[in-house]
Amino acid sequence: MLDFIVNHQTCTKCGQCVTDCLATIISLNEDGPFIAPEKEANCYRCQHCLTICPTGSISILGLDPEKSLPLTGDFPNATQMELLIKGRRSIRHYKPENLEPEVVQRLLDVASHAPTGRNDRQLLFTIVDDRDKLAKLREEMMNGLGRIIREKSLPEGREFFADIYKAWEEQGIDTLFRGAPHLLLVSAPSDTATPVQDCLIAMTTFELFAQALGVGTVWDGLLKWAICDLMPEFRSRLGIPENHVFGYAMVFGKPAVHYARTAQRETAQIHRIN
Repeated sequence: MLDFIVNHQTCTKCGQCVTDCLATIISLNEDGPFIAPEKEANCYRCQHCLTICPTGSISILGLDPEKSLPLTGDFPNATQMELLIKGRRSIRHYKPENLEPEVVQRLLDVASHAPTGRNDRQLLFTIVDDRDKLAKLREEMMNGLGRIIREKSLPEGREFFADIYKAWEEQGIDTLFRGAPHLLLVSAPSDTATPVQDCLIAMTTFELFAQALGVGTVWDGLLKWAICDLMPEFRSRLGIPENHVFGYAMVFGKPAVHYARTAQRETAQIHRIN
């Protein structure tokens, strides 16, 4: 059941919900907008009808429009967005402390708004939200890595993990997790429309909002390789379902470094089609 409810006292019958319905299942009569029961199965659950209604007269899926944030022109301006994007840096030095739980939850709540292919919205955010837990995981993974190296089982192209382990074993240098207190893994069922892309879009959303909150992040390709190519047993250890595609890994926390200016990149490579 879609639970499509219209407040007829405030509805102006403007028809915007009808025009913007992607599934074209909303109709309008003299009483206002409605969805015929036989068309409900075709709903994309995109909530366009709820969000476009200027008077907040539409509820769907049991959602209260009063609990949505109003879009009143409070978006960051173009200059602010440009600075956020250009000023984003990969952080590889972190303070040895946890983020506040409400900050972590807010990051995840915002990341869950990232678009997904076909509006599947089946992403799984797997998180280590405590630095002591992550330290234990790091110890387990380093021990596993050491075993693989001693057995001379590193696959071709991943020989550099021997140097990562040596730096950890001899100098306590944590190249795998960068000393961060928190870890985020994003995965999606393999039978969704775009599982890998969905994971990357969500993680990019997470990262940009993290920057806005003063939280540092780094895309952790080394950890992804370690799990996918060297120690796949850690998929189950971390609770990633067997039918999921592991999109990517990211560590994050309070940065111990702060950058003063943006980097200067080369002009984008552009191919314009005539």
